[in-house]
Amino acid sequence: MIPLAVCLMIKASATEVQIGPMRLTQDPIQVLLIFAKEDNQSDGFWWACDRAGYKCSIARTPESALECFLDKQQEIIVIDHRNSRYFDGEDMCRSIRATKPSEHTVILAVVPRISADQDETSVLPLLNAGFDRRFMENSSITACYNELIQIEHGEVRSQFKLRACNAVFTALDHCQEAIEITSEDHVVQYVNSAFERMMGYHKGELIGKELTEIPKSVKNCADLSDTINAFIKKGKEWQGVYYTNRKSGDSIQQHVRITPVIGQGGKIRHFVSLKRLRCTNENNKQLCNSHHDNKSTGDNSQSESHSFKCKNRRKDSVDVKSITSQSSDAPSLQTRRNSSMARIHSMTIEAPITKVINIINAAQENSPITVAEALDRVLEILRTTELYSPQLGTKDEDPHTSDLVGGLMTDGLRRLSGNEYMFSKNMNLSHSHLSVPNTINDVPPCIAQLLDNEESWDFNIFELEAVTNKRPLVYLGLKVFGRFGVSEFLNCSEATLRAWLQVIEANYHSSNSYHNSTHAADVLHATAFFLGKERVKGSLDHLDEVAALIAATVHDVDHPGRTNSFLCNAGSELAVLYNDTAVLESHHTALAFQLTAKDSKCNIFKNIDRNHYRTLRQAIIDMVLATEMTKHFEHVNKFVNSINKPMASEETSSHSEGSDCERTANIKNFPDNQTLIKRMMIKCADVANPCRPLELCIEWAGRISEEYFAQSLKSDSMPDERLN
Repeated sequence: MIPLAVCLMIKASATEVQIGPMRLTQDPIQVLLIFAKEDNQSDGFWWACDRAGYKCSIARTPESALECFLDKQQEIIVIDHRNSRYFDGEDMCRSIRATKPSEHTVILAVVPRISADQDETSVLPLLNAGFDRRFMENSSITACYNELIQIEHGEVRSQFKLRACNAVFTALDHCQEAIEITSEDHVVQYVNSAFERMMGYHKGELIGKELTEIPKSVKNCADLSDTINAFIKKGKEWQGVYYTNRKSGDSIQQHVRITPVIGQGGKIRHFVSLKRLRCTNENNKQLCNSHHDNKSTGDNSQSESHSFKCKNRRKDSVDVKSITSQSSDAPSLQTRRNSSMARIHSMTIEAPITKVINIINAAQENSPITVAEALDRVLEILRTTELYSPQLGTKDEDPHTSDLVGGLMTDGLRRLSGNEYMFSKNMNLSHSHLSVPNTINDVPPCIAQLLDNEESWDFNIFELEAVTNKRPLVYLGLKVFGRFGVSEFLNCSEATLRAWLQVIEANYHSSNSYHNSTHAADVLHATAFFLGKERVKGSLDHLDEVAALIAATVHDVDHPGRTNSFLCNAGSELAVLYNDTAVLESHHTALAFQLTAKDSKCNIFKNIDRNHYRTLRQAIIDMVLATEMTKHFEHVNKFVNSINKPMASEETSSHSEGSDCERTANIKNFPDNQTLIKRMMIKCADVANPCRPLELCIEWAGRISEEYFAQSLKSDSMPDERLN
């Protein structure tokens, strides 16, 4: 027999429960049995708890039951509701439900078994009294055990997860960013305290209302609202800047990120909006300052003594008056000082032209396509360093006339850096600009039709150059990188990859006849073509493929249109910097990594493992340095001796018994061979022009000749013994 009021714990092992990204530890389940008299039914539940490893308590009276529950707060309560002679089960349940801890407790009613001649009774009175389940009298331990296990994996586990949500909401309420959660129909379901402070509303004024019903809500053009809706309805995250009116009517500028929450079946269930003040206009600054003031005031009680010690250590920063009156004015002085520090931290140091470009960039993101194209042309003009230099504007397509007039206006020379000068051929910069697509699926049909043939060796890069207005690298890069899964390998978004391609292409000189972004796109195409071949594909892993594509993209970035020999003989800054050794190739790789790390928006390496980054970086540098022509024969001889001859001898000795897959596997086992393959691949891609279709080969030959001719003119115009 069991004692009257004891607790038993068997197999008290905790259980791990996963709730999204949270991993929780659930303690052993506690059960309270409320039976006035001991019988087979109470024994059945007792031993069922023993088998399940639950902590079990037994109470005989309503008073002891309530006291035991308030002390231990059991997850499951079993109340004997078969006989009301000792206590009323429904009254007992109501008493427990009146306590706050019972919110997450499952209460089970044990009712008498129904005989064959009795009708089934309604469970509604039990539900109204607060019971969750009904158990028909059955003293079998197995029946009691099954009932308890079902409750644990059903109601108890669900209640445990709900209790864990309190921690999440506590974190949200203490978050500094304003957070708003809405349903898929844009009905406000939750806002945190930061949102209330920022917008001036109370939760009760927002929750349960549609966003369109809230007065003085988002103040934006229809195009921006359509853009946001188009993004989030597709399940994509949108982020940008827009203006919003607070409850008081003040207009504030916010950084906003709206993320759809996908539920079962792939359907959008919620939208989560994170909003952050952009402290640019006066209203935002006042709101930011008041936020910092509130924070500093709240922290005053904890930091007052520490601040006093700091003042004593730095006496030269505190005058005599402040020392004598610090007992009365210390809190206000500290508040003012914290407020001043908050203003200092909110200040930005930017050049005026940088501010203008940033404003235009922000406006461009949220503007119609026609306005975006116009702003694109404005940015093209503002990004040049020669804002006040005269530029020839003419519809005359005669290149000789343009060169003559351009030479008269600019003396034929344009300062680059250090001792470098470049013959300036007037370029017609008045062509229309295309907006860069959000994804490869958003490209114009004319470009998409050309890119359908990008896997062919006969792909016409000059047609892509023409239709993209000399921006072929971004479009071809998005297509090729998507085909090889570069974003997935680097764990970066397509937006980050797109921004990186834009930055890299912007740093190629469109004034170069040959070494421009079209040449980079052509080398990228050839590299992707080689990577698609089975022998090459089987010899390299995914990291090698990604390194090869990135190296091809950046291998000539910021090329000045001059050779290494020319720069060394001219004593240019780059030649001095790199000690006349692989001057351009070293500059291309260094600048590529500098541009990538400069801005998080275009840093494609920010999410990969550090060791992977080092390996990838080394591979990219090695491949770009391999394009230096002074080491051409060295690389070729190493390739022939290390790969071709051993493979030939192996085939001779084995009488061709080994398969291509086995020989490829042998190559892959030697990292040095993989390095040689990557070097030869980018070298072949870099000088592949003679192997292209005849019309493409002729065009490339004309372009490189024109660039070398411009270099010779530069030499003639600058008589210097070093250039001879």
